[in-house]
Amino acid sequence: MTAVRTVPLAIAGVFLALCGSDASDWSRWRGPDGTGISGESEWKPQALVAPKVKWKTNVGVGHSAVCVAGKALYTMGNVAEKDIIYCFDAETGKETWRFPYACASGNYKGTRATPVLDGDLLYTLGRDGDAHCLEAKTGKVKWQTNLMKQHGSGAGTWGMAGSPLILGTMVVYNARAAGLALDKATGKKVWETGGGPCGYALPVAFKNGAKEFVAVFGSQEVTISDAMTGKKVFSHPWKTQYDVNAADPVFFDGKLFITSGYEHGCALLDLSGKSLKEIWQNQNMRGHFASPIHLDGHLYGVDGNTGTGQLKCLDAKTGQVKWSQAGGYENLMIAAGKIIAIDKKGELVVGEASPAGFKEIARGSVLNGQTTNWTAPVLANGLIYCRNSDGDLVCIDVH
Repeated sequence: MTAVRTVPLAIAGVFLALCGSDASDWSRWRGPDGTGISGESEWKPQALVAPKVKWKTNVGVGHSAVCVAGKALYTMGNVAEKDIIYCFDAETGKETWRFPYACASGNYKGTRATPVLDGDLLYTLGRDGDAHCLEAKTGKVKWQTNLMKQHGSGAGTWGMAGSPLILGTMVVYNARAAGLALDKATGKKVWETGGGPCGYALPVAFKNGAKEFVAVFGSQEVTISDAMTGKKVFSHPWKTQYDVNAADPVFFDGKLFITSGYEHGCALLDLSGKSLKEIWQNQNMRGHFASPIHLDGHLYGVDGNTGTGQLKCLDAKTGQVKWSQAGGYENLMIAAGKIIAIDKKGELVVGEASPAGFKEIARGSVLNGQTTNWTAPVLANGLIYCRNSDGDLVCIDVH
């Protein structure tokens, strides 16, 4: 590991919200605080019984979700072997600008990472390592680099996938063995970790005690590093078939929850001591792509590989199953104590986020079930956005 230079971090606000966002915006992957939970309460689940499509477009193949701030929506897709970064009017679907660059669509075609908005700048990552910082209003390039060619990052079989993480004055990527940090204003390297292929999950920042850390789920282990320097503090081996560690780690109460598919399972790790301790490990949640959500002492997520997933609730302290709900679920978010999940048929399903059991409230068909629907739905400002692997992006009014 090489510490190139250090910078002061004004991190505290990063863990709560991005600059300029309000409670209903969703200006980064997994929402303002990266938990997958929205603070939005003024929306109507019953609107999904007969979904009102406000607008629909096609953005090209891939799995990138959307980020939304006010009336601006950003996403990515791949068209004719070019990645395209888009800005749309979030309410009308009218295209504001687009920025294309050459990128092979690859296997399981298209883009993976979700754009991240930080003030007036937008950060993106392509499957071949192309990292861009664009002016959010115009799409004009402020800086660009390639994490593989210029920073020596290896990539897994399916390319780079973890969305960028804004952390104080840095942008951090799941690159190299356990993370790579660049100055978010210039793109210059701040710190790096050792070589080797990276994982597919987002780097996760958290404060434990008085110190700031970042957890990076690599190809064969999860690493917890000092957020300022990138110096490794803890690591825990986690070998999964095909080296697919794609679900984001979840930090709560001084502990880190990790999960992977291919029958591996999940574990809760205690970070409070001088060494990392495994509290429990089981196969009760085998998270393939969907990142789990912690709420009120319980973990909600998708158990099983894509196409066969069931919604599950685990007791966070013990790892024991509180309930499971079959149905071929693919991904989820939570808003106002309700799970909003997408299934393999392209149906949005809303149910109570309660350990007492899954009580379905409403469901409606919003996407084509003949393709894959791996991307997490996004609720922002009374609108739900969903996309499939073919690039069909739909906006549903749930006011």
